Amino acid sequence: MDVTEAVLSRRSVRRFLPDVVPCEVLERVLRKAQRAPSGGNVQPWNAKVLAGEPLAKLVASVAEVIPQGRAAHSPEYAVYPPELDGAFEARRFGVGEAMYAALGIGREDKRGRLAQFMNNFRAFGAPVLMLVHTPRYMGPPQWSDMGMWLQTVMLLLREEGLDSCAQEAWAVYQKQVRECVGLPDDHVFFCGLAIGWRDPAAPVNQFDVPRAPLEEVVSFDGF
Repeated sequence: MDVTEAVLSRRSVRRFLPDVVPCEVLERVLRKAQRAPSGGNVQPWNAKVLAGEPLAKLVASVAEVIPQGRAAHSPEYAVYPPELDGAFEARRFGVGEAMYAALGIGREDKRGRLAQFMNNFRAFGAPVLMLVHTPRYMGPPQWSDMGMWLQTVMLLLREEGLDSCAQEAWAVYQKQVRECVGLPDDHVFFCGLAIGWRDPAAPVNQFDVPRAPLEEVVSFDGF
């Protein structure tokens, strides 16, 4: 698989097969990903990789508090800015509607939509969940480094035939994450990354996710 194929075949997978992912494969991917770009070579990313009983324990812990609704939420940062609007908000809304349409869940089906949302906190059935964190004093440039590292990890997973889904949704339950996996108090919990093999038959893994045309986001001068 070349880089182009990895980029074009990567997507946020929301239903995984239960097949075990060998630890040596994950180690191989993460060793290579250490070559990801990093300003000043700071390499601010840190992660815990869960499978088996530790992952089941985290899923169960979050399941206990989900019925409390927003009262159980304790995010350390806003996943989306409150002023998100225009094309940015349209893209976010559009991909959500496309996903629910692929699942046959109408806008009036609040229960169905909630059930699909709750699948976030089962890691969509993935056998592996990586939890990403960084020291609190790190700034936007270092958070950008974490994003480049995550993209590198996700593309290397594709090279191995694996899939993933970056999940900032887990940050809503950072309290439960901390209690289960022991993240340092002086670190911000950023996101989860569900890892496994996609279920190719699942409609939620097949709907189109359009991207903005190049001319909408990039301009060229001097060429």
